[in-house]
Amino acid sequence: MDPFTFMDEAAVKKERARARKIRASQWWKRKISLGVCHYCQGRFLPAELTMDHIIPIGRGGRSEKFNLVPCCKECNTQKSSLLPAEWDGYMERLRK
Repeated sequence: MDPFTFMDEAAVKKERARARKIRASQWWKRKISLGVCHYCQGRFLPAELTMDHIIPIGRGGRSEKFNLVPCCKECNTQKSSLLPAEWDGYMERLRK
């Protein structure tokens, strides 16, 4: 098991299924309709935004509304499985 992984495969699978269900909800559709990336604040078409778990599933995060944000593909790829504090450090280094 990866040292950054805190959930077993069955739990990860369950959380991903829950995320797919939320992605189809009106709540999520309203979130992406604003067209704003949570991290870079860039403006995007709703179809260009992805769902990100602020605390990644593999690191103990859940597919709950408080843990889900819309973000652009670039931010989602760069954030990967970083926790908020780790991601903030990364973003701060980019600003320098």
